[in-house]
Amino acid sequence: MSERKVLQKYYPPEFDPSSIARTRKPKDAAPKLQTVRLMAPFSLQCTTCGEFIYRGRKFNARKQATDESYYNITILRFYIRCTRCSAELTFKTDPKNNDYTAEKGMKRNFEPWRESKLAEETEEERLDRLEREEAEQDAMTELENKTLDAKTEMAIADKLDEIRTRNARMERADKAAAEAAVAKKKDEIDEEKEREEREIEEAAKAAFRSGMGEWLKSAVEEVEEVIEEESATPAFVPKKRKKKQDFSAALGIKKKVAV
Repeated sequence: MSERKVLQKYYPPEFDPSSIARTRKPKDAAPKLQTVRLMAPFSLQCTTCGEFIYRGRKFNARKQATDESYYNITILRFYIRCTRCSAELTFKTDPKNNDYTAEKGMKRNFEPWRESKLAEETEEERLDRLEREEAEQDAMTELENKTLDAKTEMAIADKLDEIRTRNARMERADKAAAEAAVAKKKDEIDEEKEREEREIEEAAKAAFRSGMGEWLKSAVEEVEEVIEEESATPAFVPKKRKKKQDFSAALGIKKKVAV
């Protein structure tokens, strides 16, 4: 066992290191391939034989740098072999989506979590979505403002109707109060006129009583004396007729002499 673990090598005495010439291999025109150990980044199916290869299966793969890049990130290509038919399968890195893409000889199986991941938006999509949301928000804000304006107008209209109703009620009340005041004033004027008329009538009566009292008294006394005289004279005494005075001579009228 100790012979396998050789720590030193034997060099003969006649060995000359300078006799070994240093040579350079010709440069390969094709891109350099590097053998690496990796696992399958996704579950896939070989299109040649239909073999399914699960995610995480280990392979000795060849890595190749391509001329493609994404934001100065070089895209790599990997070559593996199918475990059943040994067909060549290739896939590349996808730094844009932080994933891998199937290129040749394989078909990627459906993965629900990958679909949800691909459904996630990129920066450009996010900016577009934000612009759309902002536009929708502006539209919603405009609609909300319109709704608020309509509500405000309805409230103003209701307030105006209430004010008109109150003013009409107050106007009717003022009109009724004015009519009542006019009627009351008219009644007061009528009462004042009646009172003045009563005062004038009473004053006239008082004046009539004070000025005509004596005359009425004397007239009554004369009437009583005449009644007494008539009662004292005989009942059937003929009255003496007064001789008519002749005023013709005074008036210059000549009487005709009868022939």
